[in-house]
Amino acid sequence: MNALAATNRNFKLAARLLGLDSKLEQSLLIPFREIKVECTIPKDDGTLASFVGFRVQHDNARGPMKGGIRYHPEVDPDEVNALAQLMTWKTAVANIPYGGAKGGIGCSPSDLSISELERLTRVFTQKIHDLIGIHTDVPAPDMGTNPQTMAWILDEYSKFHGYSPAVVTGKPIDLGGSLGRDAATGRGALFATEALLNEHGKSIAGQRFVIQGFGNVGSWAAKLIHEQGGKVVAVSDITGAIKNEKGIDIESLFKHVKETRGVKGFHDAHPIDANSILVEDCDVLIPAALGGVINKDNANEIKAKYIIEAANHPTDPDADEILSKKGVTILPDIYANSGGVTVSYFEWVQNIQGFMWDEKKVNDELKTYMTRGFKDVKEMCKTHNCDLRMGAFTLGVNRVARATVLRGWEA
Repeated sequence: MNALAATNRNFKLAARLLGLDSKLEQSLLIPFREIKVECTIPKDDGTLASFVGFRVQHDNARGPMKGGIRYHPEVDPDEVNALAQLMTWKTAVANIPYGGAKGGIGCSPSDLSISELERLTRVFTQKIHDLIGIHTDVPAPDMGTNPQTMAWILDEYSKFHGYSPAVVTGKPIDLGGSLGRDAATGRGALFATEALLNEHGKSIAGQRFVIQGFGNVGSWAAKLIHEQGGKVVAVSDITGAIKNEKGIDIESLFKHVKETRGVKGFHDAHPIDANSILVEDCDVLIPAALGGVINKDNANEIKAKYIIEAANHPTDPDADEILSKKGVTILPDIYANSGGVTVSYFEWVQNIQGFMWDEKKVNDELKTYMTRGFKDVKEMCKTHNCDLRMGAFTLGVNRVARATVLRGWEA
């Protein structure tokens, strides 16, 4: 089942639990606006190249739409629609005043020079500048984009609208980016894990963790778990997978990854098959890489008691059923990885106020939001007698539905 089908299925189950009117249900699913633009740029060798850029703006009942911009060769419209919709529910679960959006450009960033990427970003911004904005739609980095990309969007947008740092988040600190944004998704996943373990009378310390993915999210999660006394026993990334039963020294691993661009060959752990990382023996499994990695083929083999979805949509619905029968507790992505968008919201608030926070305030506020979010999800689980995924979906969908009705938008 692809990401869109799975998201729609979860939405429909939540709508049924909430007893939503069928017209309202339909209107919540349809995107507010889908934008598709041609971006033609001169390449460094003087030839012209054309790329397709797009933005799906899903819902703005609760506030400006929010979501990443990805540069990737296979940008699938269905996936972007699913991710835009997920952002609508995720911002509602986090209880921040946003709706959902997602976008990108179909290109291979590694095949383009820095100046070509800059020209492409600026042309894309020129095409969509009147459809995004501080109180309309606020983009952020995603796969293949970074703070520099946001700086170019900010500069190009500001040529039309005056200096507007709040038009994008995930910016460099020097242009109004927030302290703590870099670690936010990983730190949010840590707070989410803490909330879940506390409820079961446990803490991070002494638990054994396996982390799939050692990019921004996975590496920060590993570092913070290690600092709190958790034992990270296996880690994987694109280059391979490593394991050490006694616990991997994460600080040494960071140095190794900086030097060799991957976990492969780390001296203090032995290599394992990257495909077996998800079924390694541990207490807590954190998929922090790609979607759809936990499926009906490997769900039966999983030994973890808890799964924290730091990636988007890592568990497909078939695996969900198998794992719940096994008694595995899954903390769903729309709550577990909402730390990033929550700190993006803090960045936007700081830009609008023109008053920046120190890192301690950012992290303290994030902890407050993640802890409260978990309580809200659990309340919905009790009300509707459902698992955490449905608890999170009913919470998000209910908040958006209420805002829609209050604004008089229901069909």
